[in-house]
Amino acid sequence: MKRLFKRGVARNTAWMFLGQGLRLAIQAGYFTLIARCLGTTNYGAFVGVVALVAIAVPFGPLGSGIILIKNVSRDSSLFPIYWGRALLTTAVCSAILFAAVMFVAHFFLPAAIPLRLVVLVASSDLFGLSLTMMCGQAFQAFEKLNWTATIHVLLSGSRLCGAIVLVSIHRHPSALQWGYLYFYSTVAVLVAAVVLVSLKLGRPVFNWKRSYAELREGFYFSAGLSAQTIYNDIDKTMLARLGTLDATGIYGAAYRLIDVSFVPLSSLLAAALPVFFQKGSDGIASSVRYAKRLLVRALGYAALACCCLLLFAGIVPHIIGPEYTRTVEALRWLSLLPVLKALHYYFSDALSGAGYQAVRMCIQVAVAIFNVLINFWLIPAYSWRGAAWSSLASDGLLALGIGTAVFVLCRRSQRSDSRICKSAGAVTQA
Repeated sequence: MKRLFKRGVARNTAWMFLGQGLRLAIQAGYFTLIARCLGTTNYGAFVGVVALVAIAVPFGPLGSGIILIKNVSRDSSLFPIYWGRALLTTAVCSAILFAAVMFVAHFFLPAAIPLRLVVLVASSDLFGLSLTMMCGQAFQAFEKLNWTATIHVLLSGSRLCGAIVLVSIHRHPSALQWGYLYFYSTVAVLVAAVVLVSLKLGRPVFNWKRSYAELREGFYFSAGLSAQTIYNDIDKTMLARLGTLDATGIYGAAYRLIDVSFVPLSSLLAAALPVFFQKGSDGIASSVRYAKRLLVRALGYAALACCCLLLFAGIVPHIIGPEYTRTVEALRWLSLLPVLKALHYYFSDALSGAGYQAVRMCIQVAVAIFNVLINFWLIPAYSWRGAAWSSLASDGLLALGIGTAVFVLCRRSQRSDSRICKSAGAVTQA
């Protein structure tokens, strides 16, 4: 254990895994409470709104958090400047996006979902969640992931408290009633997280000036994250609109369990992100070699998770209620996703670390468009099963696209290095 904690990435992965493990246990508690007390219809309404808002959330910070990690991980003295820019950018952009989400929700979501629920979720996620996650990224830039994990645990813990309060007050609550507590719990953690960053890392320096190159890079990060949200979550919003809220609840519960199974791998990704940027400064070959080292163990875990999901899916209705019996089939359809996600996430971070975020974004946007188009066909015809099939197809296509891009860029880099060596040899001989 001493040797493990002396190694930066291993230590940070351990912190994130411990934090995510505790967060996982807490999330299991509030997910079970909320799913049982809301029922499939109310839970489906809530999931549909969250999925719609999630598409806009990455554009709130405009990539400020990842740019902060990239620059501060290389020079820690830049933190006050990039922290101030991140806060200002998120506040301004999120306000614009809030108005856009309200406009889109009026036409895109079914009339059964109250507009006040959209207001609460949009306020919570566009402002509260974005800024809270950015506080975690501030600690991530300094490779102090014990505090990043603490913030994540606080967020889940506050929602568990909110779920307990909801169940104690209302025996059969509505999605709107949960929306109020969801909002208040997020605000409480946001205040605590901002205070923690100010005490541990320092106060921000507010300077709105950002170079065109940084704005462009930030847009690439935001567009990529938004596209990622689309091919992960837009099917839930489309199910609410094109299918039924009951089907949305069934599918949303299954996908939530897939997200839970990916927690150990996301912990390693969070710990490794600053290192990807450091390795990437030496070129794509260096960051890909690092990704391959991590991916060997990641695929082993993903295969194990896939088997467990297939074998133990049947216990889900006994935990969250008999209304979710059809979630068993949905979970088994989706069980391959951890393997596909492991394949594309690690090589995707290798691209970002080496400065190829634009390439990553273009592939993600193409897959997001594919996902939306295929859902227009599959969801009306096959309901939540169609959504599951489109998720598998999209993640498989993304793994293929990212893998191809990495292969082509590595070959190009090798040819370029070979030409440089030959030129250097010719000059030496001359």
